[in-house]
Amino acid sequence: MPDLYHLLKLAHIVGATVLFGTGIGIAFFMLMAHCSRDVAAIAHTASIVVIADAVFTATAVVAQPVTGIALAYVAGHSLLDSWIVAAVALYVFVGACWLPVLVFQKRMRDFAIAALRSGAPLPAGYDRYFRYWFILGWPAFAAMIAIFWLMIARPQLW
Repeated sequence: MPDLYHLLKLAHIVGATVLFGTGIGIAFFMLMAHCSRDVAAIAHTASIVVIADAVFTATAVVAQPVTGIALAYVAGHSLLDSWIVAAVALYVFVGACWLPVLVFQKRMRDFAIAALRSGAPLPAGYDRYFRYWFILGWPAFAAMIAIFWLMIARPQLW
């Protein structure tokens, strides 16, 4: 029977995998739909992306701090250890990138659905929101990689 530490560690790793994997998957499929310029494909993909973020990403966003705090406590780490503080700061930064992305995804979806229904091309607003969405993805991706490194290396930063 696994002990509490290993169960919490498993939950924390699965949560990180869901966050990172869903983010990469969403980015890939949204980029592919966007590059196709097929309004129906964009409308469909953006609709699914909004659902995936609500179901998978949002759930993992809540689970990560819960499992992380519990894991630190069980493992005997202080929440003030420099690597934990840095990881939490990066996590907040990722969230600050992700929250506007949620809005942009919904607006891109709405633009694409409206264009599909009217037979019109995608409006300029769609491309503007896509650029913002794309730009915010890069620092969030880099921050997630940095968090993984901090969790693995646990460096003493200060």
